[in-house]
Amino acid sequence: MQFDLLKFFRTATKPYQAEFTVDLSRQDFPGYQVPEPAKARFEARIEGDLVRMELSVGAQVSAECARCLEPVQELFSVEKTYTLKEREVTQEDNDLPIDLKGVLDLDELVYQELVLQIPTVLLCSPDCLGLCPVCGKKRGAGCTCQESEDSPPTDPRLSILRQLLN
Repeated sequence: MQFDLLKFFRTATKPYQAEFTVDLSRQDFPGYQVPEPAKARFEARIEGDLVRMELSVGAQVSAECARCLEPVQELFSVEKTYTLKEREVTQEDNDLPIDLKGVLDLDELVYQELVLQIPTVLLCSPDCLGLCPVCGKKRGAGCTCQESEDSPPTDPRLSILRQLLN
């Protein structure tokens, strides 16, 4: 979805509001996916010589737990406010995805905000203990190993980790 900021500065007499969805299923996210369209709400209004823009996004995120590899489904919401002066719209050092004609790409803005706000390390629960290095089962849910410092790991590829700890 596109929003013409320059036109809004010049002709707006009332606030602009839009609700839309953004399909992010093919976007590259760091360690997670957004398989369903994100729901977004955008509002812009003139306040003196500024335009005040508010973006609200809700997105269902799918990932693997960083400790135990179990599937994680979590709903994230992002609320962000931006203010711009008309002369800032066409500046190249602007952090917003605005083209040279002063058009704001709202789909790209939603993507950028999700990348910046969603943590790259997601857990199935805050107290997840991860996987047992001996048997490979989830600790606390089926693992009965009594790992000690003297017992070598079953997987020989992990033996280097034991040497580093000594």
